[in-house]
Amino acid sequence: MEKLKEALKREAETFPGATVYYRESWDCDYFDIAGKFFAMLGENKEGEAIFTFKGEPEENELLREQYSFIVPGYYANKTHWNSIILKENTLDEKQCAALLKKSYELVVAKLPKKVRETLGE
Repeated sequence: MEKLKEALKREAETFPGATVYYRESWDCDYFDIAGKFFAMLGENKEGEAIFTFKGEPEENELLREQYSFIVPGYYANKTHWNSIILKENTLDEKQCAALLKKSYELVVAKLPKKVRETLGE
């Protein structure tokens, strides 16, 4: 689990303009692009480690149906965000990195054009 968390943080930092830092007020690793969050590594109210990411609503539903460890986004809009309960996760690093990249792309697409242009996208 720690290996996956570190891999996701390293992966995110390769994305243009992205930063990952510990956000004390949320008690999580916060994945930031231009002041918006595109992913999070933290805990749910049961104290389970979770990875929260944005996705297309239809894809989010399919993932939840396919995998019992993928649940509606914790403390996020349940239509657009999912969380993976990491201790139950069977996805590999590459699959999780793809979900992270998609999340980043969806959040970047909603940023103002001027901000997107500074990212060299």
